[in-house]
Amino acid sequence: MRVYYYQKLLWRLPKAMAIAQIKNLQRRLANLEEEAEAELNRACGHELWQSVGFDALDSMEDPDRRARANYYYGQLQTVRELREALG
Repeated sequence: MRVYYYQKLLWRLPKAMAIAQIKNLQRRLANLEEEAEAELNRACGHELWQSVGFDALDSMEDPDRRARANYYYGQLQTVRELREALG
């Protein structure tokens, strides 16, 4: 459902979007993805969340770390959905 929303949003972009603009967008998305992964590793203290997924975040006992991890997990999911919509 979300991917459809992003595809609809991206459809409104000008058809003749410059290659440089597309590359810039891809670079920014890569930076956001890298930031989110690094912050998730920092919040969780390990990389287990990559294989377990969202369930690893819910089991965290510290509410501040859990909130930060949930924020960055949402950022990561948004970046991945945008990349999928871009093709």
